[in-house]
Amino acid sequence: MTPPLLQPPGYLPVPDGTHPPLNSPGYKSTGIRAPSQQPVVLPHRLTEVTGPLLTGPVNPGDDDLTIGEHGEAAGQRIVVFGRVLDSDGRPVPDTLVEVWQANAAGRYAHRWDNWPAPLDPNFTGGGRALTDSLGNYSFTTIKPGAYPWGNHHNAWRPAHIHFSLFGRAFTQRLVTQMYFPDDPLFAQDPIFNSVPEESRHRMVSTFDLAATRPEWALAFRFDIVLRGREQTHFEEPHA
Repeated sequence: MTPPLLQPPGYLPVPDGTHPPLNSPGYKSTGIRAPSQQPVVLPHRLTEVTGPLLTGPVNPGDDDLTIGEHGEAAGQRIVVFGRVLDSDGRPVPDTLVEVWQANAAGRYAHRWDNWPAPLDPNFTGGGRALTDSLGNYSFTTIKPGAYPWGNHHNAWRPAHIHFSLFGRAFTQRLVTQMYFPDDPLFAQDPIFNSVPEESRHRMVSTFDLAATRPEWALAFRFDIVLRGREQTHFEEPHA
């Protein structure tokens, strides 16, 4: 006998128009990456909805991207911190927050990144942390540099950090990007501009002078709201 499908209590579908379209003409590669057919909804049963809890994969130092084998990473050291909240402003503990980003020169530590900027052996390019009981997370990293990406003439990506959030199961994953305030490249970036104008600010961090660490690091706050009117915009999964 096939067990019945489970629907988490209180779960409401995301309203139409909340997320950017999967095929955004200004973002050229979505023309071949966006699904050409309707997604297939896979049934979520007890295992997918309830577990496993992601409480074990984070080690001491995983939240610091700046310490390499031979010294500190080059660039402007920053602290990126915030809270993961639900639509009612309640903290979401035990959320696995993962980040990845380019280094200060705009180069990813990835074999397919051929931008001729220097790699930094002391910059890991990725990190992870678990939210605490109040939904707090924090990373020590370097402000990423802009880089060209060939989408259109003279195309440069604004400085940004990729975020991935896992809930209580691997099927509960959300991905988004965090930007920095007042970036001059916002106006020509089709990824940033694919999000409705009135809510783009939800993807932009806030400079927090009170949280800076004197003579050591600047600080940027980035709270992530999972659902509701103030929801952070996430990238929709590709079928």
